[in-house]
Amino acid sequence: MLSEKLHEALNDQMNFEFYSAHAYLAIAAYCTEEAYDGFANFFLVQAEEERFHAMKFYNFLSDLGYRATIAGFERPHNEFASILDAFESALRHEKEVTHRIYYLSDIALDEREHATMAFLKWFIDEQVEEESTFDTLINKIKRIEKDSNAIFMLDSELASRTFTPDEA
Repeated sequence: MLSEKLHEALNDQMNFEFYSAHAYLAIAAYCTEEAYDGFANFFLVQAEEERFHAMKFYNFLSDLGYRATIAGFERPHNEFASILDAFESALRHEKEVTHRIYYLSDIALDEREHATMAFLKWFIDEQVEEESTFDTLINKIKRIEKDSNAIFMLDSELASRTFTPDEA
């Protein structure tokens, strides 16, 4: 049985995951406007992944017999100085997600809520991957940002990114 505190925190995270999808849609829109179609695809796929994450929280709450409450959220950041700025913004966002997942895990651990601890393990692993992906891409962009051919090649590479839900 979830405490009110844990139920509310899980629900908040579900809504934050939906917000994350909008934040990545905003970055995709910036990329599209700048004619970075591959980068736009990367962020559109990222948005799809974040909606999937939100639905994992939704389904977890439902499976435990709790209602998921959908909330509104603030407008995401829409202006970026460069493609590097957009990716650095995304990395900062992922670090916030990691912090929030750790907070949830701390509550579950304190309350000895084992089902929630097991559920959150997937997200902890996911955040390691997310931060690593953005960190790697930022390092590549920093190395090549003055080389338009290299940026074009990375943009083309990211155009092939797809999302296949991991049901684990």
